[in-house]
Amino acid sequence: MSINKEELFNKCLDTVNRRIEQYNEALESISGEDEEHNFHPDFDEYGNKGEMLTEYEKNAAYLDRVRNMKETLANIDIHHRSETVRRGSVVETNSHYYFISIPLGEIDMESGSKVYAISTDAPIYEHLEGKRAGDSFTFHDQKVKIVKVW
Repeated sequence: MSINKEELFNKCLDTVNRRIEQYNEALESISGEDEEHNFHPDFDEYGNKGEMLTEYEKNAAYLDRVRNMKETLANIDIHHRSETVRRGSVVETNSHYYFISIPLGEIDMESGSKVYAISTDAPIYEHLEGKRAGDSFTFHDQKVKIVKVW
């Protein structure tokens, strides 16, 4: 079975866009509470108001991280084919499919297949990088064979 790279890319992009929307909504909600409680970020020593600031900063950091993921995804050329594993590759192994892109985890495809969207920081990528179809390696005491790279 082959994975439709364009569908996979679009599913990743949709996931990232939903997360951006969620974090924006969370920030707007907290900002609305700020106005309601006359909260000012530089006066955070008053219990709950300080917790609101912490929540705001946490969501702002998540939003920044997801925006960076979207930028990384936007720089992937989904039409480029490579025989070796690199950023943008889809890799079929004897046990899983991987999309070397951004760290989203499991993506469900229309075909019923599952693909793991991983970044180049994922521990398994160290073993995948530069490999070709037919190459093997051991990861977590299991032999992994690369079936196809595209």
